[in-house]
Amino acid sequence: MYHAIVFLPLFGFLIAGLLGRSIGAKASEYITSGFLVIAAVLSWVAFFTVGFGDGEAFTVPVMRFIQSGGLDVAWSFRIDTLTVVMLVVVNTVSALVHIYSIGYMHHDPHRPRFFAYLSLFTFAMLMLVTSDNLVQMFFGWEGVGLASYLLIGFWYKKPTANAAAIKAFVVNRVGDFGFILGIFGVFVLFGSVDLGTIFANTQSFLPAADAAGEAGAQAGSVLNFLGYELDRHAALTVVCLLLFLGAMGKSAQVPLHTWLPDAMEGPTPVSALIHAATMVTAGVFMVARLSPIFELSHTALLVVTFVGAFTAFFAATVGLVQNDIKRVIAYSTCSQLGYMFVALGLGFYSAAIFHLFTHAFFKALLFLGSGSVIHAVSDEQDMRKMGGLRKLIPTTYWMMIIGTLALTGVGIPATIIGTAGFFSKDAIIEGAFVGHNAVATFAFILLVVAAVFTSFYSWRLIFMTFHGKPRASADVMHHVHESPPVMLVPLFILAAGALFAGVIFHGYFVGEAYDGFWKGALFTLPDNHILHDFHEVPLWVKLSPFVAMLLGLLVAYQFYIRSPETPKQLAAQHRGLHAFLLNKWYFDELYDVVFVRPAMRLGRFLWKTGDGKVIDGLGPDGVSARVIDVTNKVVKLQTGYLYHYAFAMLIGVAALVTWMMLGSSF
Repeated sequence: MYHAIVFLPLFGFLIAGLLGRSIGAKASEYITSGFLVIAAVLSWVAFFTVGFGDGEAFTVPVMRFIQSGGLDVAWSFRIDTLTVVMLVVVNTVSALVHIYSIGYMHHDPHRPRFFAYLSLFTFAMLMLVTSDNLVQMFFGWEGVGLASYLLIGFWYKKPTANAAAIKAFVVNRVGDFGFILGIFGVFVLFGSVDLGTIFANTQSFLPAADAAGEAGAQAGSVLNFLGYELDRHAALTVVCLLLFLGAMGKSAQVPLHTWLPDAMEGPTPVSALIHAATMVTAGVFMVARLSPIFELSHTALLVVTFVGAFTAFFAATVGLVQNDIKRVIAYSTCSQLGYMFVALGLGFYSAAIFHLFTHAFFKALLFLGSGSVIHAVSDEQDMRKMGGLRKLIPTTYWMMIIGTLALTGVGIPATIIGTAGFFSKDAIIEGAFVGHNAVATFAFILLVVAAVFTSFYSWRLIFMTFHGKPRASADVMHHVHESPPVMLVPLFILAAGALFAGVIFHGYFVGEAYDGFWKGALFTLPDNHILHDFHEVPLWVKLSPFVAMLLGLLVAYQFYIRSPETPKQLAAQHRGLHAFLLNKWYFDELYDVVFVRPAMRLGRFLWKTGDGKVIDGLGPDGVSARVIDVTNKVVKLQTGYLYHYAFAMLIGVAALVTWMMLGSSF
């Protein structure tokens, strides 16, 4: 079963990619989508079998991979609760995106290539989440990066799409460099990249082992990093921070977040796949999978918490003023990922995965819903040119409403009545309140503020897009139409998840059934009591996310329904702040000045001067130029006049005689 779950998307990629022109677009769509539906169904079977069964974690061997000296890497699947949760998320969303794309990409002439890329993306992610060792995880990690490059730049004739694809690839390489260094560090510390071996040896880093004097001189436990000799605990912190750098790139955490909004240049189904279930959640999964290592480094967890909280706040502020419907949702993704990393930094790993699980449903719903809107208004994405669509595309409207309710966390505090986001996001906020690390209070404040902003920009999107007077041209409004059933059915399924995934599964992820569900797939130290403490927070803490949601809704209603001129007036009064947020805190401009332009100048210097003038000028080009100069002079001797040749012959005879006369005397 697990072989089929992982390899069916690969088969779909090979069939559509190699035979797409032969079998046609329709066959490519149906084959790849059919394989993903089968994989999704099997993933749900695995989810209930493993998560709700009595069995422990196990591995499924595939093949021998690498054997070199002390490095022995086998390709096998690590199957536990964390794996099957990710299998459900990845394959369910990917299958629905495949089906949705049949309608959305109907007029595109390159559909076989598109569906091949989608399946390749899914296979790479499945390889990542089923990895039993860090090398296999890295191959899946890089495969996701490659496939995202292909998908973001799918419309390669658009310069903006090409630029966005290159930007995503380059920014992720920065994080991936840290990730691979972290893998090297893990191998130095533990002598293996196998997850089971690593986890079994983490007890030597526990404080109890130090107190007992055990394993104090473990072989290979001292790391030389940048010329500094680090003891075991310092080395572990450095390794965790390097691994987290990789997570920051893939999961778009500040300052490696700049690729995420630009990724909207790809087709909307790509945005849903990247931002809901696959690429951006890879970093969250990786930190959760390596919880036995991260749990041992208090400093690393502090950094994870701080970066997550700041990212949640930063992205929420930028989302307040964006006008592109997809970019608003993209910054929402960035912000929600910040919530997940706060939970990870607090040692509340199950809450992070719970939010990842619920977020996949409502964020995919919002992205695919926005695609339905874009499809209806002739590919327009600027919300300022929309409005009044509620009655023209009512099904899409209600699907977007459900997604917004889930994202903003609508529910009744201290009850089991609420949308998916109500249970998972509120759990993280409450966990931040009771967290014991030094930045927990800071994180709690920023998360609540981010919740206010999230509610505001989410309802702003709804009001600007669907309510008020139509702002599109009469021709566009005349052609507005509801999406076909092949695009709407995935929305219905995702809406069900956005409404009920929280209430059904919260007891298993963060409640009383935690132990029986996770079965040790996530590791916490004995003194980590956050799973118990977050249930004991005061009522005002439980109410704070609800109040934040309500405040954001009321302000958005005032600004965009009752008084639509107010936002324009505020923007005019606070031009500096508005420009600061609209330009995303000028991160792109800063990077352009600090990194891009110097790199371009250096490259141009090495090209023109280093390569052109020095290497080529003194090397092959210089030699060939001198040869040409000599031959040009020699050629002048070829005049065509007989007396010139006779004169040259006489000179030659004279030279020969002279040499014989003078040379023979020596």
